[in-house]
Amino acid sequence: MKSKIWLLALVLIVFACNEKVEVAIASDDVEVQDTYVADNYTKKEVDIPMRDGVKLHTTIYIPNDTSKKYPIIMQRTPYSSKPYGEGKFKKSIGPNIHLMKEGNIIVYQDVRGRWLSEGSYVNMRAYIPNKTSDKDIDESSDTYDTIEWLVNNVEHNNGNVGIWGISYPGYYSTYATVNAHPALKAASPQACIGDFFFDDFHHNGAYLLSYFRATSLFGTERPNGDKPTDTAWYTLPELPSEDQYQFFLDAGPLKNLNSFFQYGTKDNPRVGTEDMVDDFFWKELIEHPNYDELWQSRGLIQHLKNVKSSVATMVVGGWFDAEDLYGPLETYKNIEKYNKDNYNTMVFGPWDHGAWARTKGKNIVGNYYFGDSISEFFQENIETKFFNHFLKGNGDHKSGLPEAYVFDTGKKDWKTYDSWPPEGVMKQEFFLSGNQVLSENKKAEKGISFVSNIKKPVPYSEDIKSVFTPRKYMTDDQRFAARRSDVLVFETDVLKEDLTLAGDILAKLKVATTGTAADWIVKVIDVHPADEPTVEEMQGHLKMSNYHMMVRSEVLRGRFRNSFSEPEPFVPNKKTDVTIKLQDVFHTIKKGHKLQIQVQSTWFPLIDLNPQTYVDNIFKADESDFKTQTHTVFTDSSIEFSVLKP
Repeated sequence: MKSKIWLLALVLIVFACNEKVEVAIASDDVEVQDTYVADNYTKKEVDIPMRDGVKLHTTIYIPNDTSKKYPIIMQRTPYSSKPYGEGKFKKSIGPNIHLMKEGNIIVYQDVRGRWLSEGSYVNMRAYIPNKTSDKDIDESSDTYDTIEWLVNNVEHNNGNVGIWGISYPGYYSTYATVNAHPALKAASPQACIGDFFFDDFHHNGAYLLSYFRATSLFGTERPNGDKPTDTAWYTLPELPSEDQYQFFLDAGPLKNLNSFFQYGTKDNPRVGTEDMVDDFFWKELIEHPNYDELWQSRGLIQHLKNVKSSVATMVVGGWFDAEDLYGPLETYKNIEKYNKDNYNTMVFGPWDHGAWARTKGKNIVGNYYFGDSISEFFQENIETKFFNHFLKGNGDHKSGLPEAYVFDTGKKDWKTYDSWPPEGVMKQEFFLSGNQVLSENKKAEKGISFVSNIKKPVPYSEDIKSVFTPRKYMTDDQRFAARRSDVLVFETDVLKEDLTLAGDILAKLKVATTGTAADWIVKVIDVHPADEPTVEEMQGHLKMSNYHMMVRSEVLRGRFRNSFSEPEPFVPNKKTDVTIKLQDVFHTIKKGHKLQIQVQSTWFPLIDLNPQTYVDNIFKADESDFKTQTHTVFTDSSIEFSVLKP
């Protein structure tokens, strides 16, 4: 039976089998048999010894055509290198169908402490820069030892190794470049985690309730410790309601959720009292609410000065990635900052999490359509070209690819630049003026106030479902929020010329609150004209006429306005600076559109509720700590954009 095989790996939560699975999928104009890999590759499973004696389970796919030598392209994953066992094959392998069909040695490995690999698992294992013995291991040393074994033991390899991965496997791809093995020539970290205080589980210190169900995936120890298993040993919490907004609102303080992470017997896995917490990652979240040594040690961004110059890097991300946008942007920027002579490029397209690895066809994020075959273009003309040049070509820096391959999500087309941000970018400031005006000129200072009702927080979308990490909200229509009294709206007149935002955004707020704590959320919005035609991909109740497309958004937990490691309360009613860095964009607000800014203090249940009364640890806050407060934004607040002039 023939079927379309869809290209590489998008991280999915598969609740039916209680595991987060990395699925390799591919697309091509030519149909391929479901048995293509089995027909054209030989599969071997080996346990590779690390320097401390721990063995890591590794699956190797070798082309049946042994008339030539091939590069090794590997992926290290915590999500299982299934299927296990003789005669069981993946339906597609490698970063994409082109690299699979032209022939490469493809390797998958279960990282230390996961699935069929021995050892203990550590979530975001800390890098050890100065190792003094074989007991000093980290993901860098495990990758090094794996590559050393592969190039010396796998037949028909040409001595060149590449690595790729999306999301958590993207993090391991970045890690591989630090003190890399000499044979590692190319690495493509994609949607790579950089730091759990800014990626996935937190955004600028605010806890993401959207990741609540994923906690057990990383925080449940294997039942037999270091003993390998081919069966999922964790279960994901099942919420008793499909109405996620109401469920978390009724649940109240975060500590009331502790019972979801208490484990008892096999037949009764969640038992105990409110104070019992057995999931070790949930414990870490609770006991480390600030950016302390635990989170700092596990961050990888600060170690990218140790990336080897012999490794070419191509960082890939999606402009609308709700999970890992900080990671790939900061990975690219810090490799660039500390390693001037390295080959280091970035590719950012109109994708949500991992969508560049999906099928060809319509490229849609939420309701917003960006074009056709955009992912396939990346796979064939960028990703394949990168790996082939550094693994099969001469490996010099003349790969034919630009420094930055970026998609303008407003004009809906690709652009290439010799640097990112592009040369010629200028800073342009817009002030949050009265009467809902976003002005290039500072007006007379005054305060604009709103009531933040803790019982009626602002939803992150009008379409909230019980899902793991919502994605469509990243381009959602924000009209529902603009019409609330607890969301401040500021917008320009209709633009007479295109305005291209290219780079980071800095919200420089001047605020006050009647309480001692508050979150601050800033959203950048492209307001479409009334005559904008509607596309068929939109939800039935929406029209593109006057569509308020969210382009970028970010939260800052106000206690961290001066330091992520040393939080502090607000002084009630005192005017205070709160500066929020929003991640980069590449988006043209076109002539005839309007640029809009929304400011609010709740974003539920994407992030948890701030009590709006300062407590040392929000994970341990009591019901009585949660208070409705009045917040004020002053009109000398501004948003600083990186603008590319024509």
